[in-house]
Amino acid sequence: MSSQEEYFLCWSAAPERMDGLWAEGWRHFGPIFFRYRRWLYEGRNLTITPLRVELARFEPSRSQRRVAARNRDLRAEVGPTALDAEMFEMFEAHRRRFRTDVPDSLRDFLSPHAPAEVPCRNETIRVYDGGRLVAAHFLDVGSRATSSVYSMFDPAESRRSLGVYTILLAVGRSRRLGCLYYYPGYACREPSPYDYKKNLAGLEEYDWRGGWLPPGGRG
Repeated sequence: MSSQEEYFLCWSAAPERMDGLWAEGWRHFGPIFFRYRRWLYEGRNLTITPLRVELARFEPSRSQRRVAARNRDLRAEVGPTALDAEMFEMFEAHRRRFRTDVPDSLRDFLSPHAPAEVPCRNETIRVYDGGRLVAAHFLDVGSRATSSVYSMFDPAESRRSLGVYTILLAVGRSRRLGCLYYYPGYACREPSPYDYKKNLAGLEEYDWRGGWLPPGGRG
């Protein structure tokens, strides 16, 4: 493990503790917490930038409003996370979108035991077209913040921009919970597949020297 990669194991954390960990740039998959500063992607050494949105300052952009309008015919449901056959079937379709860093299993991101509780409260935003599941977004809930763990969608519905749409749903859910911040995960300072996360109003980047700054605001 390099000086820029940190890990620890935690099976249960109080909501206030989760808020503190997210504020320090930590993320988790199941009970494994991690933070790291570099990512080797397709031969490029990229700089990781943890992100968060100050919810009071968020307003959807014109393009995000178009995404929401495009998906008005869909139905969203929120409930405790459960890994069922419907979820695993969608994951298998979703993972075929990737050429590199192909995920192996949904259990790599969510605890196979009590995923709605380990290491904290986790909800799923399920999106349906009629009776068919077309997207799922897994959202951790802390005391005054939420954090996205993983998101997936049916590749046959790519024209809907469901990755962006489920982020908008997560922002709405976070506001209804009375949260101050929403953490959409990591992006990169350089161009990367996660650039869509950089287009959220109210965005801040974690400065690895400590604290949060507006994008590009480091000294």
